[in-house]
Amino acid sequence: MAGVRRRDRHGRGVRGPLTPPQAPVSRTRAEKFDDLVHDEVRRLGARWGRELSGVEFGVEEVPDVEPWFDGPVPLGRTLPSEAGRPVRIVVFRRPVEARAAGEQELGRLVRDLLVEEVADLLGLSPESVDPSYDSPDD
Repeated sequence: MAGVRRRDRHGRGVRGPLTPPQAPVSRTRAEKFDDLVHDEVRRLGARWGRELSGVEFGVEEVPDVEPWFDGPVPLGRTLPSEAGRPVRIVVFRRPVEARAAGEQELGRLVRDLLVEEVADLLGLSPESVDPSYDSPDD
């Protein structure tokens, strides 16, 4: 019986993943974005936990818009409660990522977007929901 032969064309070595799947470097962009939204929701929940206890937060890839839609692509949306479902605040990953120039700006954009949606839901100004709203510093 011959040993296992690995494919090694052109002397490049064995091909395959360099890190285990559970390592942070192997997380997808979608997973990293979900983590970013989750961290921001947790941060807002620390201050507004009681008011946000019945709110569900989620991430979707893109908004569902009609073909004749003629306006800026929404970055997020608040959906009212209906048929026993709680109020939902949804962040649209692809449009948000398209508007951000880098990771720091992406974090700031997610923060400001969620603050605006929560402020609208609570009937408050974004600055009263989060004093760091719309500031360049994280």
